[in-house]
Amino acid sequence: MTRLLPLLLPAVIAAALPVAPAFAQADPAKATERCEKEVADNIRRLRGREARDVQFVASRRVLLPGGDDETGVRGEGRYRSASGASVSFSYGCAYNAATDSTSGVVFRDLGAARAAAEKPFEPDLTNVSPEACESAAAAALKKRHPRVARINFGSDSRRMQPGENGRIELLGQGSVERAAGMNLIPFSYRCEVEPRSGRVVAISTKE
Repeated sequence: MTRLLPLLLPAVIAAALPVAPAFAQADPAKATERCEKEVADNIRRLRGREARDVQFVASRRVLLPGGDDETGVRGEGRYRSASGASVSFSYGCAYNAATDSTSGVVFRDLGAARAAAEKPFEPDLTNVSPEACESAAAAALKKRHPRVARINFGSDSRRMQPGENGRIELLGQGSVERAAGMNLIPFSYRCEVEPRSGRVVAISTKE
């Protein structure tokens, strides 16, 4: 038995050594997909209706291997604002392959520039009636305040902007007397119109 000890000792030592943990290798496509989705969601949450058609520039994308299971994703993109301007932004994100999660998501607007070939907002107003929007806003206020006595609209406050799905948005302000004898209070409204038919498809008011 004494002669066998030198032969068994290396095996015993090897078995006692700790095994190095195996780190998950990040799939570049998965890291890119998860990070850019999270960045797009953050832009929409922070910019609201101002952010549309969020896109990423593949040629500006850089993947940076980090410690353990993490991969950093850096790059640039752009989104279209409500006014039609193209806004460029830079972003950064860390992806963890072991947990399939993201962290450290940041983005920064680099500025807005309208594309040379992009046409300014010139809606077809043939069938669009501001009065129809104001009537819809008045109806919404009367439903909220059944004893309403007076509703005024300021025609000089009307403003149009492009809406979703080719619609036109009309925004304006006014004042309402919720019941006879009460003070007038200001309100604003937003109306969505289908330009081809002139139909008011949505109306909202805020006091």
